[in-house]
Amino acid sequence: MFTNCSLGHCHIIVAVVLWSICVDSRKIRGISLSYKRFYRERKSFLCIDGSKMIPFDQVNDDYCDCMDGSDEPGTAACPTGRFYCTNLGYRSHYIPSSRVNDGICDCCDASDEYRSQTPCQNTCRNLGQRERAEVEGQTRVLGERLRLKQLLIEEGVLTWREKQAQLRDLQRVSDDLQTQLDDLRKEEARRKEEADALREREIGARETADNSPTSHYRPESPISVFKELDSNRDGSITVDEVQAKLSPVQDEEHALSEDEAVALLGGAHRVDLSRFEETLWTSLRTGDSVTIKGRRGVPGSLADEDPNIKAAVSAAEKASADLKRVEDAYETVYMEIRDLREKLSIDYGSEREFLFLHDQCFQLKVYEYIYELCPFSQVTQKSASGEVVSLGKWGSWAGPPENPYCQMRYESGEPCWQGPTRNTMVMLICGTETALRSVKEPSKCQYVMELQTPVSCQPALRQRGVHSEL
Repeated sequence: MFTNCSLGHCHIIVAVVLWSICVDSRKIRGISLSYKRFYRERKSFLCIDGSKMIPFDQVNDDYCDCMDGSDEPGTAACPTGRFYCTNLGYRSHYIPSSRVNDGICDCCDASDEYRSQTPCQNTCRNLGQRERAEVEGQTRVLGERLRLKQLLIEEGVLTWREKQAQLRDLQRVSDDLQTQLDDLRKEEARRKEEADALREREIGARETADNSPTSHYRPESPISVFKELDSNRDGSITVDEVQAKLSPVQDEEHALSEDEAVALLGGAHRVDLSRFEETLWTSLRTGDSVTIKGRRGVPGSLADEDPNIKAAVSAAEKASADLKRVEDAYETVYMEIRDLREKLSIDYGSEREFLFLHDQCFQLKVYEYIYELCPFSQVTQKSASGEVVSLGKWGSWAGPPENPYCQMRYESGEPCWQGPTRNTMVMLICGTETALRSVKEPSKCQYVMELQTPVSCQPALRQRGVHSEL
């Protein structure tokens, strides 16, 4: 190749070739692939911020010409410059150019110490393998948590369907009981009217035969006695009416005190017919303590003397008992329907994944206090002395619009002394188990809890960039 040149000329050619190799090496050092287009060999170099044009041979010449440091990507000349660590087999990243050739190995491929005397080793392969193992382990753990989440979602869907079916069944039972109530109320009224009519006819016959109604008159039914005592016909008997109409059996001239009248009415100052039958009517029938003024005898004794009246009274009592039994059943079903509707009205997440938390409570002891979180219900604090303080009742989800189900708000707890009402914010975090992990009070009477649960886990959008071995 150099046979036709003098020895001096050959030395010059070799020097030029070596210099061009050095320039090319200097040119691409500290540059990522996405920026190589700015450093193509030209006569001039335009600073990347567009502020200045310089000769291309001033790139990576260890002197800072550009304000943005773009002319010295491979040296420490520019205070604002950056050096790109390629780090094949690991994660590429930038370091400040001030760390280039400073005697400390910042890039795992040792590319930042190309002029220093520091013996840097290429550790990218080991770091990459270690990170990939960590990512794979995290992926397995996340996969298990997401599997548990899916199971809880499926459980929530089944529970929701069961509750909906239960609500429909209860509604049908409620409708049937309502029909029965209507029929039984009519039957009870009819039976009582029949018994009252028989009693009135019997009393009338006795009054006519004896021609002495005062000495032989006996009130025939709770309804007729109730009507007689209800002086103002307002559908109730008051303490005043009891005092005016009744007297002690042993001393009819003695007036009942207000306390005695209240006691006869079961502790009330006013009773309706149904309550009258449970209280005062019982006292009148026994005849042990009080009687109607000017009357002798025990109310209701006609039923024991006349078989027809006795049968009618028995039928009326049975109708009342049947009505009471169905009324109790209807009230029970009504309460169950109300509770179910309230439970189904709660927002349990887009896939009802949080439904399994309903009716559960989680505790955590912090110093001398035991904190208890009952999702969708309340938060409490129990002291060592056993005093329980409300830290808030279920309010709403309080997360940001992109993830509203990551926070729960509990509000309107017990007020603090000379402070605000207690409130609690519950942060939901991803975990394999569902448990209360921490409780803090960052400000007075404002609490923050962490509830760990698989249903708060989200699929990883992307893993950290890890280069494969090249």
